[in-house]
Amino acid sequence: MGLRYDIAILGAGESGTGAAVLARKKGFNVFVSDKGPILQQYKNVLTNHDIRWEEGKHTEQLILSASEVIKSPGIPDTVEMVKNIRAQGIPVIAEIEFAARYTNATKICITGSNGKTTTSMLTYSILKNAGYNVGLAGNVGKSFAWQVAENDFDYYVLEISSFQLDGMFDFRAEIAVLLNITPDHLDRYNNSFEQYVKSKFRILQNQKQEDAFVYFSDDKTIADYLGKIETAARIFPYTSYTDSSCGGYMKNESTLVINIKQDKLEMETRDLSLTGRQNIYNSMASGIAARLVDIRKEVIKQSLSEFENIEHRLEHVAVVRGIEFINDSKATNVNSTWYALECIKKPVVWIVGGIDKGNDYEPLMELVKEKVKAIVCLGKDNSRIISAFEFIVPDLVETENAADAVKAAYYLGDPGDVVLLSPACASFDLFENFEDRGRQFKQKVFDL
Repeated sequence: MGLRYDIAILGAGESGTGAAVLARKKGFNVFVSDKGPILQQYKNVLTNHDIRWEEGKHTEQLILSASEVIKSPGIPDTVEMVKNIRAQGIPVIAEIEFAARYTNATKICITGSNGKTTTSMLTYSILKNAGYNVGLAGNVGKSFAWQVAENDFDYYVLEISSFQLDGMFDFRAEIAVLLNITPDHLDRYNNSFEQYVKSKFRILQNQKQEDAFVYFSDDKTIADYLGKIETAARIFPYTSYTDSSCGGYMKNESTLVINIKQDKLEMETRDLSLTGRQNIYNSMASGIAARLVDIRKEVIKQSLSEFENIEHRLEHVAVVRGIEFINDSKATNVNSTWYALECIKKPVVWIVGGIDKGNDYEPLMELVKEKVKAIVCLGKDNSRIISAFEFIVPDLVETENAADAVKAAYYLGDPGDVVLLSPACASFDLFENFEDRGRQFKQKVFDL
């Protein structure tokens, strides 16, 4: 019998390397395998921790020798290696599931189809400003497992995707936040919206009576599904209506109210640092979570008014010849793009396209008719975008790189217009990821 491993890890990015560091620290015999190339920075970490690794392949014999497998959330369950692991009866878990075994910190866990990163960073910022000993992890920041291995935080704010939730079983969120559910990643869920919804609701599993569930009650999908299940946790809905029974609500359409612990926080929406309807809701969710861990109202209000937006999410880039350029590369689905278009009040030259995940563009039609004067497609196959909008928008051009897209948009724009990169699609046809797409866009704007 050859060498056996306690834990095999599939994927050697931030998540996998972090899990390997924690597993090694806890005394496990660990093997890391990545089908693609491993970045040098992660190779150095693995080697320095005396962790065996391989790249460019999966050695099945070594992986199947493990008692447990930690899988990167980016690897679908349908790949042959994962099927073989499961066929052997070996548990396959997420890095976040593994890391949670080794911390007693309070976990504020944020999921949803849109707004996860903004809400997570906003919540983290509030806790940090309040002087809390807090880490930011999950889909944003450094690996959760890596932080558990090297830090001793009392709180974690975790941005959690549906892919991560799928690999979480005993994990418990002391505070679970569900922002919204709209069709996304359906290619990973057999094109079943119901499967995707169930995945999102895994955020509630294992919650106890002392835990809290914060959710947007205006979201019909959330409200309908919540009516079919039971949860032990205390529930704190928030809404865009005036409803004082909720944990958060709007008063007079211009005042945000956070209604926790018989001590209301009121704030004018014009004082929020983040603009747009979606960000009012994100701010509400963050404020409720912050009040649930006893942060003072003054700290919350100051944090909500001073927060700086994240890169690639409605990020102001520059004004060139009176044309404003906005980078919303993180908008990889239709709903994200809807929020972007909804909050812009000027004529828009819209840069859209990439890998279409089965998008339905119908929800965008009214906003596009009202606001979009020209479309620049940025993708290898733009046929579905063209067929959706060619009779609505008079000017529509195709490009296959950031430089051409920015130049085309610039020539189509006039002073007072906005050039909006909000692709509504994944980036992998032409770019490494949405960050690469956003950075190339910004660089080409600066080059104008």
